[in-house]
Amino acid sequence: MSAQLWELINARHKDLRENSIVRGTIIDIKPQVILVDIGYKSEGVIPAAEFEDDDIQVGDEVEVLLEKLENDEGMVVLSKEKAAHKQNWDKIVKVFQEGGLVKGKVKAVVKGGLMVNVGVEAFLPGSQIDIIPPKDLTEYVGNVYEFKIVKINDDRKNIVLSRREVIEAERAEQRQRFLDTVKIGDKVDGVVKNITDFGAFVDLNGMDGLLHITDMSWGRVNHPSEVLVIGQHLLVQILDVNKEKERVSLGIKQMQKNPWENIEARYPIGTHVKGVISKLVAYGAFAEIDEGVEGLIHVSELSWTKRIARPSDVLTIGQEIQAVVLGINKEEQKISLGVRQLDSNPWDDIDNRYPIGTKVKGKVRNLTAYGAFVEMEEGIDGMVHVSDLSWTRKINHPSETLKKGDEVEAIVLEIDKANQRISLGCKQLEGDPWSGIDDKFHVGDLVKGTVTKIASFGAFIQLQDDIDGLVHISQLSEDHVNRVKDIIKVGQEVEARVIKVDKVERRIGLSIKAASYDEEQLKRETAAFEALRPSTDMVGLEEAFKFATEEWRPGQSK
Repeated sequence: MSAQLWELINARHKDLRENSIVRGTIIDIKPQVILVDIGYKSEGVIPAAEFEDDDIQVGDEVEVLLEKLENDEGMVVLSKEKAAHKQNWDKIVKVFQEGGLVKGKVKAVVKGGLMVNVGVEAFLPGSQIDIIPPKDLTEYVGNVYEFKIVKINDDRKNIVLSRREVIEAERAEQRQRFLDTVKIGDKVDGVVKNITDFGAFVDLNGMDGLLHITDMSWGRVNHPSEVLVIGQHLLVQILDVNKEKERVSLGIKQMQKNPWENIEARYPIGTHVKGVISKLVAYGAFAEIDEGVEGLIHVSELSWTKRIARPSDVLTIGQEIQAVVLGINKEEQKISLGVRQLDSNPWDDIDNRYPIGTKVKGKVRNLTAYGAFVEMEEGIDGMVHVSDLSWTRKINHPSETLKKGDEVEAIVLEIDKANQRISLGCKQLEGDPWSGIDDKFHVGDLVKGTVTKIASFGAFIQLQDDIDGLVHISQLSEDHVNRVKDIIKVGQEVEARVIKVDKVERRIGLSIKAASYDEEQLKRETAAFEALRPSTDMVGLEEAFKFATEEWRPGQSK
């Protein structure tokens, strides 16, 4: 061999460095191995499995990785797969440095995400698979996608990918194109992406728009899920576009005829309409009288006479009803309806049915501090004021003489049709006992009665016909009295002398100490009693009762 040839061979051997990629020629194909000549003094051996996907022939040139120039047997160690891996790694590093994208095929589901083949194995975390984390990762296996390389560890040969960033970048471009071209009023196709209580988000090919619940239909929509489902394709209209905040408002009902457009002409005040109860609330019921048109029946408009606490007591959702149009507010899209107007108002002729002075009978329905309500007929109550319960007794609360459920008689005293009020009186059933008081009691009469009330200034004695007399503290005893209840008790029966009868003030003055006086002593006591100052020592019964600290009622043990 010439010196020139040896120099050529040695020069080529110097270019053969371990762990470098070299070109070789296939010189033999065997079942287990492939022999490749790389121009070294011996052939290289590559496992046949590395060529199983390739159609090769003797004489083909291949790129291989030179792992060792000589192994223990003096053979050159080569690898086609490692050459491809090294080439791919270098390409991926370059793509990573340039911020480009790489294609890859999803190979398998692993802990925390997916394993992807991008020429070399790479990891795709579950959070980076899609914008919305998928529920089933197996649906991605076998598919090819584009990825962004987010992390490379050259020492460990680790690669982390993101498909989510690719999607977000694409959507950002789509959003910008959409915002640059769309106009208010445009009709666009979309897909329902998400549903909330207040509306639905619609994907407009990369741009999310909000379809508010109030813009879905002219009629009532209680929840968006009643009319939409996720994944549904629909046509929507652009209502508003905010390019700075990248927000788009959408509507469906705007593409339909507004049923409120000529509402006054279609439903004049007083019109009888049919409807279906669509919603029940505490203050009333909503009835749909036309598609997209609802009216409110306030609870007070359900009946003239029945006391309806809740609309649900008499109505149910889906129930068909008739009503009367009471009012329309087109701007606020509100209609007021009434059901009771279908019948005549029983208060219209109340004064003809119950003239002043009519005697009525009814049950006590309710008691208040100022009187008792008596049911004259269903839904029609009259009130007996506490002052109209008795001519003679000072009644502080109607429960002193009445209780719920009692059947009572009364006289119609007054009717207020406008406010639907009727005033009744029980004491008017009988004559006023004070009108003939002069015939019943005379100064000097000796009377018996029961102590009903005690005040600081004296005691009240119930006489015949429920008439009360007052024993002033000065008339209890000949001796000085500090406290009335030291001398007499509530419920005690006493004997006293009448020393004063005042028909105008409706008061009778009594004296216990004068019960045994002769005529001359009685005259002196009467004169002394007359000298008492009415504003302090002797007040009318109406006021005097207010100061009572103890009292007795009929039927109470003495």
